[in-house]
Amino acid sequence: MSENPFNLEPCLLAITQQEYPRFTDAEYARRHAALGAAMEKHGCDHLLVITDHRAGNAVQWVTGWPGTNEAYVVFKPGVRLTMFMEWFNHVPLGRQLARDVDTHWGEHRGIEKTIEELKRGGAKRVGIMGPLVVGKYKKLEQQFDMVSLDADYVRLRMIKSAEEIDWLRIGGAMSDAGYAALLAGTRPGLNERELGALVESAYVKHGGTNMIHYIGVTSMAQPHRFVPAQYPSTRPVQKGDVVFCELSAFWWDYAGQILRTFFVDAEPTPLYRDLHATAEAAFDAVTKVVKHGTTMAEILAAADVVEQNGFTICDDLMHGFGGGYFQPIIGSRSRPAGPLPKMTLEENMTVVVQPNVTTIPAVSGDNVGRAGVQVGELIRVTKTGFEKLHRTPR
Repeated sequence: MSENPFNLEPCLLAITQQEYPRFTDAEYARRHAALGAAMEKHGCDHLLVITDHRAGNAVQWVTGWPGTNEAYVVFKPGVRLTMFMEWFNHVPLGRQLARDVDTHWGEHRGIEKTIEELKRGGAKRVGIMGPLVVGKYKKLEQQFDMVSLDADYVRLRMIKSAEEIDWLRIGGAMSDAGYAALLAGTRPGLNERELGALVESAYVKHGGTNMIHYIGVTSMAQPHRFVPAQYPSTRPVQKGDVVFCELSAFWWDYAGQILRTFFVDAEPTPLYRDLHATAEAAFDAVTKVVKHGTTMAEILAAADVVEQNGFTICDDLMHGFGGGYFQPIIGSRSRPAGPLPKMTLEENMTVVVQPNVTTIPAVSGDNVGRAGVQVGELIRVTKTGFEKLHRTPR
């Protein structure tokens, strides 16, 4: 086995070779200071950071512990963190991974134990970050003045630190490896489930985990799919098929995202050649305007090449990524993604540009015979342009 299977730079390789990778003390100090500032803005004396029913990544961002089933972290600036977690057999690893945290078993009544801890600290006005089922939230509301800080958390995740960008580069390299395995291994007779296994085989043995591998396979002559499928089918790959995909491999909480299209034992038909050329042109036009300060109107205008060539899109044209699915979420003029966000791009935002160019259905909502391709990848916004976080050629 290669000691550097993804050809990572030495500083990135060193991160992957730790027993359990960890950000620096300075990075956690930055995050905790940002949490303290959010609390001060909302007049909160304590903050509760939540993972519940395997949902919510704020606990991992604050402590380094991925959360598994349930984790409730009590945070107050200058005070050692306390966490109640499930299950009992998860506690040993939780204590190893959670940084500077007093970690306890929740005893299947974690929210009650969390309330006791908040009362012990004299909590009155408690901020909350992360999802929580209604019944548990009501128990907190009965004891404290509760304030949602979810919007503040999203804002903190939208702008990446230098260390976070390094971890995204690792996730990007693993996602690239998944695509390389898919491209090399696809052949007539395999079904979409087996294609997914090809993708994951490239990174799981090196510490990566699957976020998504959405894969679409259809005949170019008689297309029945125009956007990658979220769940695989048993349809076998055939000569003359088009394969298009959206792949994200996690390096812990940091995933890349690569979107590509290729053809099986055949040249693309004129229609698919035009679709793919339009998707490439849209990617180039959008990334040409990307930089710190770019407006949403500029991005939308850059994507007009799609409609000018007689096509539309299905998937979002652009979205924020890295710790969540963030704004700016933008479609095109023929397929808006809701109102244009009232914002501009900022340095060290990470976004996916992903033109899923498709034919226009003859009747609204009629997708019979509709064809499409997928192109794109995760990039970092810089002061004057963008940085690619993937190495796979388009």
